[in-house]
Amino acid sequence: MLNYLWSFMIIFSILVSGFRGGMQQVTASALTSAQDAVMLCVKMGGIVALWMGIMRIAEKAKLIDALSRKMNPILDFLFPEVPKGHPARKYIATNLIANFLGLGWAATPPGLKAMTELQKLNKSKHIASHSMCMFLIINISSVQLISINMISYRTSYGSANPTEIIAPCIIATLCSTLAAVLFAKIMYRKER
Repeated sequence: MLNYLWSFMIIFSILVSGFRGGMQQVTASALTSAQDAVMLCVKMGGIVALWMGIMRIAEKAKLIDALSRKMNPILDFLFPEVPKGHPARKYIATNLIANFLGLGWAATPPGLKAMTELQKLNKSKHIASHSMCMFLIINISSVQLISINMISYRTSYGSANPTEIIAPCIIATLCSTLAAVLFAKIMYRKER
């Protein structure tokens, strides 16, 4: 549905611009925006490589396993349906740690693996389980200690103080995560 909406808005904008004589601005803006997008991707590529490498080193050094064990009480509370020792728990813990550190890019691969493992535990293959819903909600609203992604975006766009968003990000993500967990727990109890 969104594809149709975006397509309509783009085509409508181009047509209106064509009738009003603004096709040169549309063309210039499209080319400039494409160039800016490529430059942003190149700048972000280095940051992604750095943090993916750090997460890989932490995984090889068994730091992720140690943190994952320390997170067992939290994982037990959030995911009571996932048995101890199941691979999904390690992937969930890795995803939560990466998100907590603000490494959204590094959180994606373990997040996908966690969902794959949670699907294996799911009795209904066409309806998401409570654990899958909880993981998705926490993943979307995750508490971030340092929002590396936002700081790097702000730096690449020339912000005078790119780190000034740390405190507001912590407060906002803490509130959103608490609200999300509360909502998911209420819905879980309601269905039981």
